[in-house]
Amino acid sequence: MFSNTQIGIDLGTANILVYTKNKGIVLNEPSVVAIDLNTKQVLAIGNDAKNMVGKTPENIVAIRPMKDGVIADYQVTTDMLKEIMRKVSKKLGFSIRKPSVVVCTPSGSTSVERRAIHDAVKNCGAKYVDLIEEPVAAAIGADLPVEEPIANVVVDIGGGTTEVAIISFGGVVSCNSIRVGGDQMDEDIVHYVRKTYNLLIGERTAENIKMTIAYALTEHEELTMDVRGRDLVTGLPKTITLRSTEIQGAIRESLLSILEAIRATLEDCPPELSGDIVDRGVILTGGGALLNGIQDWLSEEIVVPVHVAPNPLEAVAIGTGRSLNVIHKLQKAAR
Repeated sequence: MFSNTQIGIDLGTANILVYTKNKGIVLNEPSVVAIDLNTKQVLAIGNDAKNMVGKTPENIVAIRPMKDGVIADYQVTTDMLKEIMRKVSKKLGFSIRKPSVVVCTPSGSTSVERRAIHDAVKNCGAKYVDLIEEPVAAAIGADLPVEEPIANVVVDIGGGTTEVAIISFGGVVSCNSIRVGGDQMDEDIVHYVRKTYNLLIGERTAENIKMTIAYALTEHEELTMDVRGRDLVTGLPKTITLRSTEIQGAIRESLLSILEAIRATLEDCPPELSGDIVDRGVILTGGGALLNGIQDWLSEEIVVPVHVAPNPLEAVAIGTGRSLNVIHKLQKAAR
């Protein structure tokens, strides 16, 4: 009786979210897998594996099998998906047999990368697998009327990629996908702290700095934060105080890359749809939409209204799940 279970999966670089029609978001965990290098056995996934990052013995490594929104390690991704399906079955209280699955993919992914995602999900026991482009899923999840002939502009700033798309009549009119996102900003912060203070910090610390004191390129009241790491000169633990203006400078290049992608997409927009953009503005989704000051900064730079989706972190997963009912209409429109 459960063979018609419909599941939407947002297979993100930073997080994996699973959506079902009746229960909404049933799983939201980091895309991290802990593996024993000697036996190649998966020891933990999701939150359990993320807690192990940087804290494991030599034979255990915590990795992200997704890179820039696509599969970097096929076997580990398949193992992770099987474990996720098992967790979802447990939460829903029954065994999922042959579900229909829709998975979102970056609009810039190649046919080989899409095939890898399709096969990985199929190998986990899915009966049908459909793929949907990430910006379209984000637009559906942000409650935009994607099936109408109106310009819907979505900027999805994820962990590995930023997707910018103009969607009208169920299809993508113009889009740009760049491999810059939250992960790149974390790297920028790690490099800055290392170069300026000779202090080595981990990815999790960098992410915490970004979420707490990082700002888009706007004027703001300066914030400070104490950060602990390893001094590269003495090798001993050390604490420094970082200012939000420093971090603003550190992530500047990444933010400008995102702005450039938005401008390039808007320049490709047909003139008939440009009027809609002036009225309706741009919708931000993804974790990057939560960066301090990004809404005001983008609005100033592109001179159109910028709105944040009601639930930016879950918009793609919600849209992927909702698209189960309209996926074939959308695919016809895309053709």
